[in-house]
This record gives sequence, C-alpha cells and structure tokens, in this order.
Amino acid sequence: MTADRDVDPMSSADVMAAVDGRTVPVAFLRAVAERGDAVALRWRAGDGWGQWTWTQYAERVARAAAGLKALGVVPGDRVVLMLRNIPEFHALDLAVMFCGATPVSIYNSSSAEQVRYLVGHCGATVGVVEDAGYLARFLEVRHELPTLRTLAVLNDVSPDVLAVPDHVIDARQILDHDPLDLATVVGDCQLDDMATLIYTSGTTGPPKAVMITHRNVAWTVESLLRCIGLDDLAGKRVVSYLPMAHIAERMTSHYQHVFVGYEVITCPDAGQIAGYLRDVRPNIVFGVPRVWEKIHAGVTAAMAADPEKAAQFAAGLEAAGPIVDDLAWGRATDEQRDTWQFLDDVGFRAIREMIGLDQCDLAITGAAPIPPAILRWYRAIGVPLSEIYGMSENSGPLTWAPWRVTAGTVGPAIPGCEVTLAADGEIIARGGNVFAGYLGDPEKTAEALDADGWLHTGDIGEIDANGYVRIVDRKKELIITAGGKNISPANLEAALKMIPLVGQAMAIGDQRPFVSALVVLDPETAAAWARAQGIDFESLLTLADDPHVVAMIDAALPGAMAGFNNAERVKKVRVLGEEWLPDTDLLTPTSKLKRRGIVARYGDEIEALYS
Repeated sequence: MTADRDVDPMSSADVMAAVDGRTVPVAFLRAVAERGDAVALRWRAGDGWGQWTWTQYAERVARAAAGLKALGVVPGDRVVLMLRNIPEFHALDLAVMFCGATPVSIYNSSSAEQVRYLVGHCGATVGVVEDAGYLARFLEVRHELPTLRTLAVLNDVSPDVLAVPDHVIDARQILDHDPLDLATVVGDCQLDDMATLIYTSGTTGPPKAVMITHRNVAWTVESLLRCIGLDDLAGKRVVSYLPMAHIAERMTSHYQHVFVGYEVITCPDAGQIAGYLRDVRPNIVFGVPRVWEKIHAGVTAAMAADPEKAAQFAAGLEAAGPIVDDLAWGRATDEQRDTWQFLDDVGFRAIREMIGLDQCDLAITGAAPIPPAILRWYRAIGVPLSEIYGMSENSGPLTWAPWRVTAGTVGPAIPGCEVTLAADGEIIARGGNVFAGYLGDPEKTAEALDADGWLHTGDIGEIDANGYVRIVDRKKELIITAGGKNISPANLEAALKMIPLVGQAMAIGDQRPFVSALVVLDPETAAAWARAQGIDFESLLTLADDPHVVAMIDAALPGAMAGFNNAERVKKVRVLGEEWLPDTDLLTPTSKLKRRGIVARYGDEIEALYS
C-alpha cells in the first residue's frame, strides 16, 4: 500500500511543452532505440507464448508501411482495420501512421450495414481484416464503397477467398514486403494530423467520428504520466483485451505502450481475461466496471462455499476499509499499518494471487460507473483500484486520482486540464486532450465545443472542495417521473448491483408514477447461492422465476434503496435470467447500457411492472 504522489498544478501549455513535439511514430522510434532487445509484445502461441522485441516489432512495422505504400497509401488517406487484439494490429496501426495516413479501427461486431456506414463515412482507401468472416461483411457492401480500393485478409486465406473480385489480397503482401527505412518517413506524420478516428457508440443516433490528433495523444500520455507519478514504467506488463475501436483500450495498451514502453500481452477474446490475469500477473490493469464486478462475484461465490471463512473475510474487509483510506491519504498510524499487514498476510494476499492481481501496481476502472462498494472492496484487499472519467472527445481521460481515492468520485482534473460546471451542472472541460472535432460534421462539433474551447460532456456532475468530481448522470438519461422528480438512474443501478444475486440492472421510471427496475442475475453468485440453498434449476432463466430467488432480492431491495429518498427509490423489480452481454443490442462493447435496446427487448416485462 502506498501513499499518494502529489501532482503540481500545470497549464495545458506546460504539458505540451514537455511533450517535445512527439508524434506517435517519433515516440515509437525512440522506444525502439531505448528498448531494443526488450520484449514489446507477447501473445499465446499453442501451449506457450510468442513474442517480439522492440527491434523485431520495428522491422514488422517497416515491412507493413512499405506494403501499404505499395498499395498507394499516401498522407491523408484512411485505412480501416477490423482485427482482434493481436500483435499484427499494433504493427499495422503504426505502419499506417508512418505512411502519413490515419488508421481507423472499427468494432469486430460491426454488421455489414455498419461497415458500409463507417468505411463510407471516413472514406477509407484500404481495409485490413483478420479473417474471411470479417471479409464477408465488407464484400456484402463493397459495391457501395467507391473509395475502398483494396481489401486485405490476414487469416483463413484460401484460393476461393482470393478469387473474389475487386482487389482482395492476402495481407502477407503487406506484412512481408521489403522494409523501408522508418527514419526517412517519420516526418510524413505531423502533430496536428489525425492519429485515429474513434467512432462513438451510436446509441443516440448515427456514430460520430471523433478526430484525435497526434498532439492530443502526446498531450494525454504526458498528463497521465504526471498523474501516475511513478518512475520508470517501461517494461510494465499490460494485457490488451478490450476493443481497439474504443479510446480507453487504444490509449492504455497502444499509445501508452509506444510512448512509455509497456510490454503488451494481447488477448484476442475479452471473455478470457480472467485466465490471462492469472497467467500474466500484469502490473497495470484497465477494466470496465463489468470486468471488476465479475471477478468480485467469482470470489464471493467461492467464499460462499465456506460460511465461516466468508465471515472472517468480511470482518477483515470491514477493518481494512478505513485503514486503506488513511494509508492513501498519508494519515495512517503505525498501528494501522501493522493491522493491514496482518490482514494481508492471513488472507488478502492469497485472494490477490488467486485472481492474478498480486503484482498489480496500478488498477483502473472507467468507461461506465462502478459501484463505490466494489471499488472499496478491491482497495481493501490491496488492489490499488481507482476510477477514471472521460470520453472519446477528450482522448480518454478528464479526471483521475490514481492514489488518493475517494470512492464515489472520479478524482480531480488531470494535470493541465481545466474542468468546471456549466450553469445547469453539466461538466465542461478544456485542455490539450480535447479533440479536433467530428469528421465532416461541423454542426455536431459546434454543439460539443463552444467558442471558448470548452468541451460539453453531456454529463451532470458535482465538484467538491478538493476538486474531486462526482458524476450524477448523463444529461439525457435523467429520469423525470410523472410527478416531475429528476432522478439519476446510474446511482440507483449501482445500488441495485450491490444486492448479492444481482449482476446488472436498469432503472425505469421516465414519465411513470414510480421507479422500477430490471435486474439480471449474476451467473456465478446466483448459481452458487442456489446450490447452497438446495434449489434445483436448469438454467439462469428458470432460476430467475424461482420464488426463493425473487423473495431474496425483494427482501434486499429496501436496504439497497436506504440511501435514497422515497421518490427516488426503486419500488418494484423484475428478475431476469438472460445475462446482458457486451457488444450487443443491450450493451455497448464496454458494457454501458443501451437503454433503448433494453426497453425494446423487455417492453412486456416493463409494462407488467406498472400494470
């Protein structure tokens, strides 16, 4: 356990001055020169691991850049990538930038129609996809994509696939090309060129293309490093598993990887992250709340098998909570330090080892709200978890306190960034991390960026005396009941997810007489509880209808709602057994609720709550 590193206030210009004009390609060549024979990327290869050193990595980037240039990629072009988290992604993304062009990663779940929109909107000239399945979606709409000259497919290449018309090639023509000298083309990329386009989730309309420049990237990395305040992060292990089309993963395991020199381990299936944590023992971990919630649920379910041990663990957590807070804020006594060390020796360390977080120096959650009790749980057992806040339009982070954490807040503004509240409580921000605008959409850009350069986030917040920000909710998602009461669904949902059997929740109540909710059983915890109670069930779907389960959740509801006034409280819930999965019509790829999709799917169940 460590105390906070104080960060001196800085202006945005101070941060930019420290960046020294580095584009992503410039930073990459510096990392190669400094790290050389150190491991840059690792991946599973059969029963073992494959790896590239930084020098080997640079050779692959040089070959790919030459291959792209041979296809006619020139400065200003856009190259679309549909790849999982594999080492080739990193090489190709960098190679595009060495051509002076812009790499655009799109979600692998994108349908053919979504591919048509995204590729057509950005005007990509070349596309690289991982396999024939992804390729099929492009080919379905290829006739509607006049700018797309060439498609390259990485895996599952067969003569039949390559017999398809319209310039479909084996990606090895790009990756195995004779290399070029990266130093001679590094200047083709300038600070104000686009490093990438990040497409918004599109839950409130067509996706918007967020233009992130190299200046944005360099500024943001520098600010985050000053926020962390640790010396020599080079070589720290990071697992890359979330979609690279999302700014959080792209900033953590791609841009910071290049600027800082992280060793990145690629995990092509986010569902395997728990196993990768145990095998890799990462030093830095970023996870959306659902990742942290599922690990917590797994430990809780395992503990349930031994009630005596579970009770001892709960007592240890209760004792550790205030000690951890005092340690973080530099006010702990020697007696408190000794107490926490004892608790760690007899229990917490074993838990961290079991879940693969025993070598974790820094743990971050973001992209959606996390229940404060979950964050406190991790910190109590010695995992230094903190919550970061931001959005694609500010290159990822706006506020963060990695060490001096106050659960329920998302920390103060990152160094060099100004964060304040507009008259209506909306969080607004200004700094070198704020995007260059939406591609081809000046009207939406003007809505997001005012004349003074303030980014309007669309989130309602509060700022305390220490500058720590508390998110109330999305401005457009506040529930207004039939009685005119404004209610934050996110706060209610976080409270509902602390009911032991509940994994996910969505509050309902807009223009309704009272607030209700859909709650989804947590697969691990609910199943373990049912078995302990001797309840027979065929699946979570049948378990959700079991009267014992419904009674258990109904009985826990008043306690979960105790912190809210009567008008705000959830009065009724409907228990569901169908888990809501990321990257579907119910959740975004980072597990944010798609409220319209959930309402459409469960319209009958919602109406039944009010009948």
